[in-house]
Amino acid sequence: MGKGFRFRDIDWVLLGLAVAVALIGVVEIYSTTQHSLLQGQFKKQIYWLIFSVVLALVISHLDYHFLLEQTPWLYILSLFALGELLLAGHAIARTKRWMRFGGLTLQVSELVKLVIILCVAAYFAEKRGKSATWGDLVKLGMLAGVPAVLVALEPDLGTALTYIAILSGGVLLAGIRLRQVAALVLLGALALPVGWHFLRPYQRDRFMAYFHPSQDMQGTSYQVTQTKIAIGSGGLRGKGIGNGSQSHLGFIPVSQADAIFAAFAEEQGFMGTLSVLLLYFALLLRLLDGAQMAPDRAGAFILVGLASVLFFQVAINTGMMIGLFPVTGIPLPLMSQGGSSLLSTFLGLGVAMNVRAKRFVN
Repeated sequence: MGKGFRFRDIDWVLLGLAVAVALIGVVEIYSTTQHSLLQGQFKKQIYWLIFSVVLALVISHLDYHFLLEQTPWLYILSLFALGELLLAGHAIARTKRWMRFGGLTLQVSELVKLVIILCVAAYFAEKRGKSATWGDLVKLGMLAGVPAVLVALEPDLGTALTYIAILSGGVLLAGIRLRQVAALVLLGALALPVGWHFLRPYQRDRFMAYFHPSQDMQGTSYQVTQTKIAIGSGGLRGKGIGNGSQSHLGFIPVSQADAIFAAFAEEQGFMGTLSVLLLYFALLLRLLDGAQMAPDRAGAFILVGLASVLFFQVAINTGMMIGLFPVTGIPLPLMSQGGSSLLSTFLGLGVAMNVRAKRFVN
């Protein structure tokens, strides 16, 4: 434990906001699964929530500088674990994303997010230049790109993109020139045809459905069509807990997981979704406020990295539900069913609490 750290130094506001969103997710998971084969899944989510909060409190007492010192080993371990998954991972729905530990399954790529955040923070901690150089962009691109490629091969394109979001947040904080941004955008545009070649058929169908949503409303565009109907039918105040017809009648696929925002919007309406989005906004502001008060550059980069990935996931997930972005399988952090995502988020918040607590420690 860090010297001078006390129990009262825990950021109860940050932790309270995260737990509040997670509990709303638990209630919605219960509502959408209570009369289905997945009945009882909300109990597992509660267990994961308790476990995640306890670990967050434990890691909040661990000096984040110690974690930064371990980044080389954590990064190597992450690459090894991701490579092992591709070779001998537990396959679910034709994807190799999960590692078994007894009766539990853990999605390794979710935990790698925190490792990437720490790596970016450790890299920029000692750099005192006014802005990121081309050398920095290349090195960091490889650092985030290698695990991103391994995750995309599972395949899990959504999680792979979150690594790029973490890198983007770090580079923006470090400073980047306009011509570098223009060059990266051009490079990304030129790489699109190559990336298209490596996409799985169902991934290509999702992108085509995004550009032509009305061509196959019973096929590739089905999920987005149904989520739009659910969100629109919620109206101002919603239909109430347990009364969402789109989710309860099975029209929305994985309504307790990736599409939980649509199910929640149907039952709680515009007022409910606005309240949840405000909670996320408050959580982001708390992280950014902590970054401003961080005792050093490394702490600031950690908090900005956490804020970047949280904002990216919330924006993309909610955008997918209304057809603003293509469907990529990115869960709604804290709310969507899934122990690995919940654990990863709370571990990151645990590190954030330690950074904030260190602001008064010499």
